[in-house]
Amino acid sequence: MGCSAIIVLSVLGLLGSSLADLQLDFYAKTCPNAEKIVLDYVKKHIPNAPSLAAPLLRMQFHDCFVRGCDASVLLNSTSSNQAEKSAVPNQTLRGFGFIDGVKSLLEAECPGVVSCADIISLVARDAVVTIGGPFWEVQTGRRDGLISNATEALNNIPAPTSNFTTLVSKFANKGLDIKDLVLLSGAHTIGIAHCNQSFAARLYNFTGHGGEDPSLDSEYAVHLKAKCKTPLDNTTIFEMDPGSFRTFDLSYYKYVLKRRGLFVSDAALITNYNTKSQIIQLTEGPLSNFYEEFGKSMVKMSLVGVKTGSSGEIRKHCAVLNS
Repeated sequence: MGCSAIIVLSVLGLLGSSLADLQLDFYAKTCPNAEKIVLDYVKKHIPNAPSLAAPLLRMQFHDCFVRGCDASVLLNSTSSNQAEKSAVPNQTLRGFGFIDGVKSLLEAECPGVVSCADIISLVARDAVVTIGGPFWEVQTGRRDGLISNATEALNNIPAPTSNFTTLVSKFANKGLDIKDLVLLSGAHTIGIAHCNQSFAARLYNFTGHGGEDPSLDSEYAVHLKAKCKTPLDNTTIFEMDPGSFRTFDLSYYKYVLKRRGLFVSDAALITNYNTKSQIIQLTEGPLSNFYEEFGKSMVKMSLVGVKTGSSGEIRKHCAVLNS
C-alpha cells in the first residue's frame, strides 16, 4: 500500500464510520471513466490557462469551509436566497464555467452519477498536478448539499485580514489544526489577489486612522503602493508569490519569513512560535516534504462535513438544485 493510501485510511479512521461510503475509486462500477474524464479535461485546458489552477484550488477551500465539502459554493442565488457565491469572499472566485464543463461531460457519460462536490475535489487536485504541483489521493462518494447561504460563507471562510487567533479558531471549527493552517496557507504559492479586497488597508489605513501595517516590510510596502495607488483600487491585481506565482514551490513561505506576505493572515503565521518554526522547517527541507505534507492536509480538509449515502443529492447541473 502506498503512503498516500495509508494517509487516506488513517484520516478516515479518525473521522469515523460516517465516512464509510467515501472511498478511492468510488465510481469504479457506476462510472468507470469518471476520473479519467476529469483528468483529461483538466490536462486539455489548464496548460492553456495555468492561472486558473489557483482559483480552482481556492474554490475547494471555500466550499469545504462552509457546510463541508458539498458543492454549496456552486449554487446560484435565487429570488428568495442569497447563495455563497454572492458573499464577499467568493465574489472573486473563478472557474465555475470550468466545473460546468466537466459536469456536462460526466452527465453525458453517466447521467446523475458523479456529484459536483467530487468534481471540485478532483479538479483541484488535477489542476495542481498539471502545473507541476503535488499529487494527493482523492477519495470520492460525496453528495451535493441542498443549502447555500451567503452569510454562512462570510462567517466561516477565513478572511485575508484575519489575525492568528481568528485563523486558528476557524480552522479548529473544521477539525483542522495549526499544522494544517500552515500547510494550506502554502496554496498562496500560486495565484493573485486584488488590492482593495485583500491588502490595501495594510498600506493606507491599517489602524482605521491612516498609516501602514508595521508588520509589513517597509520596502515591500513601497513596492505594493507603487502598484496599488489608492486604498479603493479594485482593478489592480498582485501576485501572492511574486516571480513564481504559477509554480508550486516554497518561495511563498520565504516571503512570509521576510515579512513580505501579502495578507494580514500571511503575516499572522509568524506571530506564533509554533507556526513560525514549522515554516522555517519547511523552507529548510526539500520541496518533496512540502508536497507530501500539503497533500496530507488537503486530504484532511476534503473530508470536512462530507455528505454520503442518502444525504443531499447528485445535482444534474452544479449551479441549481434538482427540481
